[in-house]
Amino acid sequence: MDWLVIVIYLALVLIGWVNIYAATHSGSPASMISWSSRAGKQFVWILTSLGLAGAIMYLFPPRLWEGLSIPMYVAVLGLLVLVIFVSSDVKGSHSWFDLGPVRFQPAEISKITTSLLLAYVMSREGFKISRWKDLVLAALVIGVPMLVIIAESETGSALVYVGFIFVLYREGLSGWWLAAIGLIILLFVGTLTAGAYWAILALAGVLVLANALEKPGRMWVRLAFGFGFVVVMSFVPSLFGALQDHVQRVVDLRASRYWVPMAGESETWFWSFIPDFNPVYILLAGCAVALPFIARAGYRLKDNFLILTVLVFIAGVLMVFSTDYIFQNVLQPHQRVRIEVLLGMKEDLAGVGYNVNQSKIAIGSGGLFGKGFLQGTQTTFGFVPEQATDFIFCTVGEEWGFLGCLVVIGLYVALICRLMADAERCRGGFVRIYGYCCAACIFMHLFINVGMTIGLMPVIGIPLPLLSYGGSSLWAFTILIFIFLALYKEEKKYF
Repeated sequence: MDWLVIVIYLALVLIGWVNIYAATHSGSPASMISWSSRAGKQFVWILTSLGLAGAIMYLFPPRLWEGLSIPMYVAVLGLLVLVIFVSSDVKGSHSWFDLGPVRFQPAEISKITTSLLLAYVMSREGFKISRWKDLVLAALVIGVPMLVIIAESETGSALVYVGFIFVLYREGLSGWWLAAIGLIILLFVGTLTAGAYWAILALAGVLVLANALEKPGRMWVRLAFGFGFVVVMSFVPSLFGALQDHVQRVVDLRASRYWVPMAGESETWFWSFIPDFNPVYILLAGCAVALPFIARAGYRLKDNFLILTVLVFIAGVLMVFSTDYIFQNVLQPHQRVRIEVLLGMKEDLAGVGYNVNQSKIAIGSGGLFGKGFLQGTQTTFGFVPEQATDFIFCTVGEEWGFLGCLVVIGLYVALICRLMADAERCRGGFVRIYGYCCAACIFMHLFINVGMTIGLMPVIGIPLPLLSYGGSSLWAFTILIFIFLALYKEEKKYF
């Protein structure tokens, strides 16, 4: 078996246990294995997780998981739906089963069953991700539990499912799909922060660059015409702004009592129209003139990518103008505020931005080597809420410093790379795809959680794998990793 993965797993679990104790001891030392403390409860979860790992490795036949992928997926999907109706409200979400002394979150297990079914579906003979029918099937496997989790108001857990697109990319999905997701994020953020004009101009620039890269033989011609248009249009807001200021001064002067009209002079619609005119209409007019010529050139040259560019631009413009509606009417109030704080549109250090601000203070105060175990002031006095769960990384930063953070992130990177390397060695498609699913889930959790604690991602409540306090999360990642190790152990017989 791959002992390196097991060593990294044990190292991360141990680091998590020590830092959970540091985050919850509150200046009054207690036993790390006492059931009355979170560290003691986590110790029990660690022991049970090791028992689960041993059972998966030695008691269950490795190929059992492929055969059970469909019934397990359906059963967990049923739990995801059921929890919405029977669970109590926990910080705005309905995602936890209360089982007396413990709580269980089916969304954590759903990542495992989704990974298994996705591997099962995509490893079937004849499956081709380039076919629309097969792509839609894979998207449904990922999207159905994702939508149910969103209905539970667990946005963070749902966001993890976006990582499965990297698995699809490994299995042959066009890289343009990844670019499309990046473009959607760019348009959403750009519209909120810079406005519709600059978001549409950025969209035009990206599509010009994409077309130039798609057709290297015509690269310089397309770059010259495309970026020439973008550069010219980038000056329109400032020039039109100067004209609007001048016209506004004239309008104000004409409205004053000191204005003496000349003989035959009369009011015109022009003077009242210019100050309220939005320059985005000039940009759209220019694009409306150019798009038919681009579409005609694509048809004449039989360049489907050029025609697709026109359709993507139209869809992008529609998204830009719908961003405000989505932001104001689709997102929840707490989600809007968190995004506004993240993007610098609003400052709320005593409210929504309090957690992140205190987390950055804790991480920054750790310096290079940290303050030492149990010496962190932000940690000891509980300035950071949820420090043992979602914000466990700031405990590492404060008490172990930059080097400690580097070690932890290095362990995660090594784990992800090792899982992918092992997956590539497997001859069977099922094991390879499942290995990439494991790596994608861990990567998304790492990226979102660490980004959240240092202010690069919105606060959406997602645990750091194997480090954060909680039995559901620890069990889920243990099962996720050790199912792959069991399958990989079986595959090694054929190396």
